[in-house]
Amino acid sequence: MELKLILLTALSAFIGSIGQIEFKRGSEVLRFDIQALLSNYHLLAGLFLYALSTLIYIYALSKGRISIIYPLIATSYIWTTLFASTFLKEPVSLTNWVGLLLILLGVTLVSRG
Repeated sequence: MELKLILLTALSAFIGSIGQIEFKRGSEVLRFDIQALLSNYHLLAGLFLYALSTLIYIYALSKGRISIIYPLIATSYIWTTLFASTFLKEPVSLTNWVGLLLILLGVTLVSRG
């Protein structure tokens, strides 16, 4: 498969992970009224990033094999954990790190297939 599609899919996972961090930040001040939702910039940023991530992913799907592209989205688990640890100061256990390493190994094996 073309390297461009692999990189686009990885970019999609990366952007989607940033969207998750923004959703988390937005959820900390979440109120369910229109004015509060429209002024929740973290929530809006998360929605925008998720939409952008989805558009990139759909483009990659239109050009490549889903059996290769879809597993690459699993890298979002890795990015989200790294971002949560860095920006939200969430603890990451050794078990989590081992799991992330296994995900990376699996994605590498699948993408070479």
